[in-house]
Amino acid sequence: MSDHQPRVLSDINALKALAHPLRQELLARLRRHGPATSADLAAEFDEDRGATSYHLRQLARFGFVTEDTERSSGRRKYWRAVPQDMRLPRHPTDPETAAAADELGRQWLASADRDLTAYLSDRQAFGDFTAAAMHSFGGTTLTAEELTRFGEEYIAFLSRWSRAPEQASPGSRHISVVFHAFPTPEHGDAS
Repeated sequence: MSDHQPRVLSDINALKALAHPLRQELLARLRRHGPATSADLAAEFDEDRGATSYHLRQLARFGFVTEDTERSSGRRKYWRAVPQDMRLPRHPTDPETAAAADELGRQWLASADRDLTAYLSDRQAFGDFTAAAMHSFGGTTLTAEELTRFGEEYIAFLSRWSRAPEQASPGSRHISVVFHAFPTPEHGDAS
């Protein structure tokens, strides 16, 4: 992740661009495994190269990916994910922005759930990572202000451990980190 300020995705066009399912897959692939060409990604996802190239350009248009100029040569263009702390807007006033943010949030949660379910269904296949993986369920009592600070400290901690795939140590693999911090509903709180 970047040392820059969090990027709150409040631009409806950026939200819509990012919410496209193939774009989500392309961005996740680039984050997890590093730079690739549109041809590489087209083959990997069994998609048309022209369509893959178009979706990468759309992601680049809104600052989610960029050309990896160090790897690119001639017409062979490599793309890499832009490291950033992306966040959904907390209280969008525009209904269209709120709907797009809700949809993107659902996609992110569904992706995290798929990854966790896949891991848990075959933990032993991950060797030493199985013993190193952490699953914790806990809670605390905080004010709204403390909850905000708690979340920011968590993101700062995760940022200190983040690195690009091409900078990873030998034997490294992408690690999914899912974080939820929210008020625990009491019986009758939700309608």
